[in-house]
Amino acid sequence: MKRYINQFLFVLAILLCGTMSCKKVLEKPPLTAITADNYFKNGDDAESAITGCYDALQDDGYYGSVFNLLGEMPSDDATSANADVFSLDKIQWTATTSQPGRLFQNAFKGINRANSVIKYVPAITTGITAERRGQIMGEAYFLRALHYFNLVKCFGGVSLHLVPTETEAQSAIARSIASQVYAQIESDLTAAEGLLPESFGNIGIDRTRATKGAVNALQAKVYLYERKWQLSITAADKVISNANYGTGLNTPFNALLPFKNKQESIFEVQYAGTDDGGFTLPDLVLPSPPASYSFPKYNIPTDDLMNAVDKVNDERWKNRGAVEGGISYTSAIQGTGGGNDGGWFVYKWRNTNFFASNDNYPLLTLDDIYLVYAEASNELNGPTAQGLDKLNAIRVRAGIGATSLAVLSSKSLFRDEVDKQRRFELAFQGDRWFDLVRYSNQTIADASAVHKVAALDIIKQQRGSANPNYLLFALPLDELNSNPLAKQNPGF
Repeated sequence: MKRYINQFLFVLAILLCGTMSCKKVLEKPPLTAITADNYFKNGDDAESAITGCYDALQDDGYYGSVFNLLGEMPSDDATSANADVFSLDKIQWTATTSQPGRLFQNAFKGINRANSVIKYVPAITTGITAERRGQIMGEAYFLRALHYFNLVKCFGGVSLHLVPTETEAQSAIARSIASQVYAQIESDLTAAEGLLPESFGNIGIDRTRATKGAVNALQAKVYLYERKWQLSITAADKVISNANYGTGLNTPFNALLPFKNKQESIFEVQYAGTDDGGFTLPDLVLPSPPASYSFPKYNIPTDDLMNAVDKVNDERWKNRGAVEGGISYTSAIQGTGGGNDGGWFVYKWRNTNFFASNDNYPLLTLDDIYLVYAEASNELNGPTAQGLDKLNAIRVRAGIGATSLAVLSSKSLFRDEVDKQRRFELAFQGDRWFDLVRYSNQTIADASAVHKVAALDIIKQQRGSANPNYLLFALPLDELNSNPLAKQNPGF
């Protein structure tokens, strides 16, 4: 953790260039003289600080590419011939595998920035209203909860840093257990919900910044992972009932793309499309122009996935006609030609501006929350009209028609259908592996809750045995070396 000491203050200094003229920047003390005590003085400082918190999400080592790869490459949806992601694809990760290490580093970088806001912004009274000060605090609590949610999904229990790490003495903290991390996530989200507005008055800003709806959506997912079914239902219902996201899933699926702050989006990581502010994932998963020759791509759709989807009727996968490189579906494109460009590629991000795409990353979306509601409702009460209504909203929008309680007459049948629709609806958006892990953890906790496919099944296929140690990633070697209190996950 010591590598994050004072890093936030350097970022604040850089962000000053975007909030005032160069002349004013030059009039300020040198970068080395900027400290927390002399920085957090007015409303502009507070705004720069929270902007730095959002900036942490954009890194290539986070939502720019790595988090998506962690959520897809180990799963049954994605594969790759690229050696860079071999250990993820084959479930052979270790403490030195780069992607989990980069996620760990960037999540804690974001936590440290949020902690600085939480510590110092409450004392700012100049150039800021009490309402806006509270909103900034709510945004910081939301972002800290998001980072810890990502960490606990990947690594299990981690160190709980709740104040900014400003000295080496503060950097070494023992790992908390997963339930303690979840308790902190819940606490942060409760605080954020009480501070954030329903809307900032602009749909673009509402999808850019944390709002009450974003908090409720994240709560719904957190409670789903904890198997707190009623709490998940309640939080999901708040989102579904929120008019800011429309009155249903009315947008044609293909019109949801590209991801650019549309109504059904709840929270997106924003990208400017510039050389230093672009989204790198599209170029990693889709050759440019579509499906032409390039280096071996990541997240190649598997035959297992492509054979499972209904490419005739399902609007999420329906043939959209021939395009350069092959056949285009809404969610995937078929490449033709020589070398390493054959087969299928992810087509949810279609920007061809190489590593400078201006597409956004859809972190929380309305369709996801509909499926969260359907799943939690079924796990709590079995098949119900309310749960079926949410599931059918997904199916009808996809063009495959509504089903009925007569067809999904048992908890097991309903569960299988929800699992299938999550796979098809949210394909390549970074959820599949974490869903599969969640399914295995549910069955471990309740032997009657069986899923057709879960992470332990994939682990057995790849490794020859269903080793539960691989339900988590290994704690990065850098953390073990820098934090004497850190203990490695079992089996690594």
